[in-house]
Amino acid sequence: MINVCFAGVTGWTAGPILTALDEADDLALTAGVSRTAAGRSLTEAVGSASTGMVYASVAEALDAAAVDVLVDYTSAAIVKDNVWTAVRAGVNVVVGSSGLTADDYAELDRMARDNNVGVIAAGNFSVMAAMLRRAATMAAEHLGHWEIIDYASATKPDVPSGTARELAETLGTVGTPEPGVPLTELHGPAEARGADVAGSRVHSVRLPSFVVSTEIVFGGSGERLIMRHDAGSDPTPYAAGTILAVRHVGGQAGVRRGLDSLLFADEPQQ
Repeated sequence: MINVCFAGVTGWTAGPILTALDEADDLALTAGVSRTAAGRSLTEAVGSASTGMVYASVAEALDAAAVDVLVDYTSAAIVKDNVWTAVRAGVNVVVGSSGLTADDYAELDRMARDNNVGVIAAGNFSVMAAMLRRAATMAAEHLGHWEIIDYASATKPDVPSGTARELAETLGTVGTPEPGVPLTELHGPAEARGADVAGSRVHSVRLPSFVVSTEIVFGGSGERLIMRHDAGSDPTPYAAGTILAVRHVGGQAGVRRGLDSLLFADEPQQ
């Protein structure tokens, strides 16, 4: 049995994942983390069949309950503290929150290996989003020019989204697109060309009606290839990928990035 603590247990993403945990014979939800629901039972707070409690912090939850895997769906403001706390305690982690940088993951990988725990992090645990990342990586091996457009709600405070950042960092291991005009030669504000993330130009759009959409545009002479993933208003697509990660995170020490690291056996590990 794999004992799971869910940080962000009252959040938007939690519902279908908690249902999947309750229905799984090999998984048990033993604790939740939510400042607003701290001190309540999981049954009272979120309707889970678990007999566990909700705590105000990851540290409190790990002290009070048996936990093998922390699942974090919180926010960019607190994800780092949550994940570092779990890894130092020898607990495997599945990270669904955005906000961690490439440097953060490099540090986290060293820490996880030192503590012999696994970390699986994905900007998006949707299987379709993983397919976008895989397809874009294959395309980047043969195409030399691309840019990424990152769409999210007007109130999303972190830029770019975890999905877009993860895609850019993955493509950075394949190559760096050549700009038509170097930034130093532009007329006008260079910021209009987007941010540099691992060598790719990334443009973050923040408007009402978007959840998270990620688009990559490959350009060539006389033609374009556009790939895009649109997340709907229902978090159900994240459940299957998250549960897959919970089951496999303890199998390898260190950090693995992206759900496709589990879906495709030949995917390079980070």
